[in-house]
Amino acid sequence: MKFTAKTLGICAVLAGALAAGMPVTAATTLRIGTVLAPNDPMGQGLEKFKLDVEKATNGDVIIEVFHNSQLGDTTEMIDQARAGAGIGTVTDVARLSSFVPSLAIMSAPFLFDTYEQADKFALSDEYIAWGDELREKSGLVMIASNWYQGARHALTQKPVKSPADLAGVRMRTIGAPVWIETIRAMGAEPTPIAWGEVYTALQLGTIDGAEAQPTAIWNAKLYEVIKNVTKTGHIQLVTALVVGAEAWDEISPENQKIVRDLAVEDGRYASQLTIELGEKALEDVAASGVEVSEVDLAPFKEAVKPVYKQLDLEAEAAIVNKVLGR
Repeated sequence: MKFTAKTLGICAVLAGALAAGMPVTAATTLRIGTVLAPNDPMGQGLEKFKLDVEKATNGDVIIEVFHNSQLGDTTEMIDQARAGAGIGTVTDVARLSSFVPSLAIMSAPFLFDTYEQADKFALSDEYIAWGDELREKSGLVMIASNWYQGARHALTQKPVKSPADLAGVRMRTIGAPVWIETIRAMGAEPTPIAWGEVYTALQLGTIDGAEAQPTAIWNAKLYEVIKNVTKTGHIQLVTALVVGAEAWDEISPENQKIVRDLAVEDGRYASQLTIELGEKALEDVAASGVEVSEVDLAPFKEAVKPVYKQLDLEAEAAIVNKVLGR
């Protein structure tokens, strides 16, 4: 069979037309934001997650990371994700309890003793079922819920030895019921404001104190505007990586599994950094002149016991204890 130049030209035109009519699979871009600094363990974990995902999916899923509230505070990012934007964030799970009340248990006071306990529960069938319910009720997908940010401690201008010492202290906390009621039960006046506003609010005296994990205290330079850190460890801040369901559904099932598995793996990487860097952060805070002190936790644990009944979390606490075998 002979092919003339004219014939080959026609074939090329037809081939181009067919190619133009075929669907082209475009990469899905997820913009993941955090209120924390790039050198925070969560920021480092997200940067690793970005590289790992793009490599494992051959560029089919692109992750863009934004630090220091560049995409807004956590609540704003959640709202954008729910509205259909290709945005995600690392959030304390209690913020999601307005959709699925049981999720508040992840931020319940003095519940987890170690990160390993929280990691185990975050991968349990019971917890995953709540995650499925979250998608149905909010349009948010929890990719992983084992990103540990550390134990939350009390930051004040005066020494704290007992709950009585927190009386009248306006303490910044996260704007979710379990956080608010925990801080109130500990004796302070809970004052929810955006994380990015905490430094200035302490500097101006708009609030009298805050509560935060060691790496955040250091990276946000809160040691410049507080005098005391009391190691209450009242809540273990275990957070979730969430994205909007609409953006998530643009990813193939095969790549969804890859992304989920890497989110868990890199969550553990970031969490180990939290544990390693947390102790160093408190040493640096103390070296800056801030008084870092231990405290008898028994009065604080007793003070927060009513929070479980008040927020109807007793059944969830029993589930946690069952999963952990205690």
